Amino acid sequence: MPHLQAFDPSRLQWHEPSSTLSLVLPGPFRYEQNIGYLSRSTNECLFVVDNSSIYKLLPVGDNLALIAVHSEDDEELHIRIVHYSGASLTAAVRDDIARYVWEWFDLGTDLTPLYAMEDSILQQVTEEFRGLRLMGIPDLFEAMSWGIIGQQINLAFAYTLKRRLVETFGTSLDWEGRTYWAFPTPERIAALRTEDLTALQFTGKKAEYLIGVANLMAEGSLSKAGLLAMSDFLAMEKDLLRIRGIGPWTANYVLMRCLRNPAAFPLADVGLHNALKHVLGLEAKPSLEEIRQLAEGWRGWEAYATFYLWRVLY
Repeated sequence: MPHLQAFDPSRLQWHEPSSTLSLVLPGPFRYEQNIGYLSRSTNECLFVVDNSSIYKLLPVGDNLALIAVHSEDDEELHIRIVHYSGASLTAAVRDDIARYVWEWFDLGTDLTPLYAMEDSILQQVTEEFRGLRLMGIPDLFEAMSWGIIGQQINLAFAYTLKRRLVETFGTSLDWEGRTYWAFPTPERIAALRTEDLTALQFTGKKAEYLIGVANLMAEGSLSKAGLLAMSDFLAMEKDLLRIRGIGPWTANYVLMRCLRNPAAFPLADVGLHNALKHVLGLEAKPSLEEIRQLAEGWRGWEAYATFYLWRVLY
């Protein structure tokens, strides 16, 4: 079972002249693998990869921070705070920014046991993508929205819908000729009518699901802290499944990408099936029962196994 280490501010060093945080990286880590994953879509709207740096707009309390993330040696991750809308960059603000990046890159997980597992499928993909982290979505509303958006459509159209949602209802910052976007808040989406989203080509059902989740979060009955406080994986999964529009695939996607549960396993995912077909050289996709049997060799690391297999295709 993966060991998850909490963010430790002692790993941080602040460089005042350049407004840059240096974060000591746990190994194994390869920046090239992670930026390669983040660069897979030209239609991504929530960050920009430019000249080997990743630019992202972060809400920090009531303010916005534009950051540029980069690593030259896989030993340190440099987080330059390009712009901050608040009065001053206090130590607390800097810690919040670094904590987000820590969680985004899943730096709290020790990958050494994963790479030591004697499973032929895992060994094949971990050798190919060594140092890749399970890049996350730290914001629960964004993770749940992305899961809903991606239901039963191809990835390219999912990115288009996300862009329309973000650029219509999100928060933006214009900086040096480029517009950066942050995901809409639950309060913003909760105030919408279904027609506001169907006008962007969301189906009526997806519009209802998104607004429903937004309402739960805006009123406080659904929160990341509340889910993480639950005793085990099954309790978190059960709580997510009670929400209208959240089935097993979406629940496990959120458990993987946001709640960081290592047992999360979107068994019915088409991408997972196609990746296994490719890796195993099969003529047809494996059945669900065959996938369950294959996954016995990934026990405790199902989320990472799924993510690495996705990376074969995407």
